[in-house]
Amino acid sequence: MDITNRTKVREFVFSGLTDDENLKMFLFTLLLHVYIVTIVANLGLVVIVSNTSNLQSPMYYFLSYLSLVDVFYSSTVTPKMLVDLKFLKKNISYEGCALQFFFYAALAATESFLLSTMSYDRYVAICHPLHYMSIMTKKKCLRLVLLCFSVGFLQSSVQTSCAFSLQYCGPNLIDHFYCDAPLVLRLSCSDPSTCDMVTVYTVGSLALGSLMTILVSYALIVISITNMRSTEGRRKAFSTCSSHLMCVSIFYGTVLFTYMRPPSSIFTIRDKVASVFYTAVTPMLNPLIYSLRNQNVRRVI
Repeated sequence: MDITNRTKVREFVFSGLTDDENLKMFLFTLLLHVYIVTIVANLGLVVIVSNTSNLQSPMYYFLSYLSLVDVFYSSTVTPKMLVDLKFLKKNISYEGCALQFFFYAALAATESFLLSTMSYDRYVAICHPLHYMSIMTKKKCLRLVLLCFSVGFLQSSVQTSCAFSLQYCGPNLIDHFYCDAPLVLRLSCSDPSTCDMVTVYTVGSLALGSLMTILVSYALIVISITNMRSTEGRRKAFSTCSSHLMCVSIFYGTVLFTYMRPPSSIFTIRDKVASVFYTAVTPMLNPLIYSLRNQNVRRVI
């Protein structure tokens, strides 16, 4: 039978995190608390940065945008995941699935670019302290933020238009708790190989490009720190770097683990755990690691 004559899928159904009723209640309670902390901590950080005069520096400027991205990034997946833990049927409309994936992919990419931008900011602050304010001007910071959002939403538009331009006329069960391109593509009744390559190339090139920016920045930072004579200066520099690298490791580690594999790989419970980390846990950790350990923010709180 010709593909055009087949019934088009109107909705998708998620397999969810688990079928164990006791585990569902535990996960619902845990993830609800994680989501609440994520929203309160990130929005609180934005308010603190915008209303505190001694936090009006490029570092906190980028941090406030990272917090805004984390609020929306977490909200594209977590509320639906929480609802599905309470109900037997875990369905989402075809259009809702496309919309969820678009914002998820756009905000995830924007977050990775902001993380790399923050590493560049730390490089300038540590390696060129005397020229820091002349290099990281308000206009340059705004342009960097706009670039992060523009590239993030552009690549998401490419992935989404490719994935949801295919024909879906057969099975509609997504073995996940949200709409993710590799798993959605497996359900297509037309050839998804081109879109598979688009997803792998887009995610791989952008993630590795951002990661290389971070690694190069920190390689130069380490060289600069080792040449410092002041022990206190070294301690402060290493403290800033360790906090940033901690969140970078969690975010990029889980993303690369999930996406940098052949499209035919079997999706396992380990993939779902990794997905929970970068969709729910990482947005909560960012404000805690970046700011609550910072003396300037603690004084305000």
